Amino acid sequence: MQSFPDLRLRRLREQPSVRTLTRETRLSASQFIYPMFVTHGSGLREPIEPMPGCYHFSLDRLTEEVGEAYELGIPGVLLFGLPAEKDPFGLEGYDPEGIIQEAVRTIKREVPGMMVICDVCMCEYTDHGHCGVIENGRNGPIIDNDATLELLARTAVTQAQAGADMVAPSAMMDGQVRAIREALNEEGYDDLPIMGYAAKYASAFYGPFRVAADSTPQFGDRRSYQMDPANARMAMREIESDIAEGADIVMVKPALAYLDVIRRASERFDHPLAAYNVSGEYSMVKAAGGHGWLDEKMVTMELLTAISRAGADIILSYHAKEVAQWLRNSG
Repeated sequence: MQSFPDLRLRRLREQPSVRTLTRETRLSASQFIYPMFVTHGSGLREPIEPMPGCYHFSLDRLTEEVGEAYELGIPGVLLFGLPAEKDPFGLEGYDPEGIIQEAVRTIKREVPGMMVICDVCMCEYTDHGHCGVIENGRNGPIIDNDATLELLARTAVTQAQAGADMVAPSAMMDGQVRAIREALNEEGYDDLPIMGYAAKYASAFYGPFRVAADSTPQFGDRRSYQMDPANARMAMREIESDIAEGADIVMVKPALAYLDVIRRASERFDHPLAAYNVSGEYSMVKAAGGHGWLDEKMVTMELLTAISRAGADIILSYHAKEVAQWLRNSG
């Protein structure tokens, strides 16, 4: 009689201790970056309506939240700023005394162990809501790529001068990583890492963020410079380009709708890979959980595990602080 191997895989699932022992993908607070929104004023911790659990912080309330994240083992925060005034060229973005530059100084003074990463873009600061300088083209307004590069580079330098530990260009301008790398090197910041938003898609999942950052485009959309959601091979070209230009970490954004892109990138490139669990992904879980339609904690952990399992080394998520607390409580 032919014999068959014993294939009762349930033996590895029966007991919680065995399931934990044989788990292939594990989440840790140390792999998260916590995005935060900083605004002018004082005493402000204002809820962001479409992003329950997220807030606009004034500088005097910012370090309390950063300190709590640091105590939970989260190694870094990513800062987005809301300027006092907007203009066509996003002046406050590269003002040495702008809101983000002041936030960096405040965090490095009050929570010196926390890694501070600065978003490098113009959409929060421009009155038109686009990520670069606008010029008139044959068919209407277009982004002036090269003029934008100069301002992005200037922004990154002022952030570095304020004490940033890393800069993260997200404008999706061609050559942005090279322009920033060269500018940083010229100013003596050749050791400052760059995390490039390499494959950033023109996604509908950014809606809640655009409310939080007051960065909705006032005309048109961003499809001429952000990636077409239908393309995966082009994402590999974008990532390859950022690496060639000097990116130390590369990113796929959003995460959940692009797990296949994360997997391809993790298998193809020997580079630290980040994935951004964006605002729309966060808000959907919060909304469904708030209505009792699903178990918010279980779904959050499952989705973040999927991002890690797909190949992301680093996860940027608005869930970061609560997940770090859950992990501590379960440990």
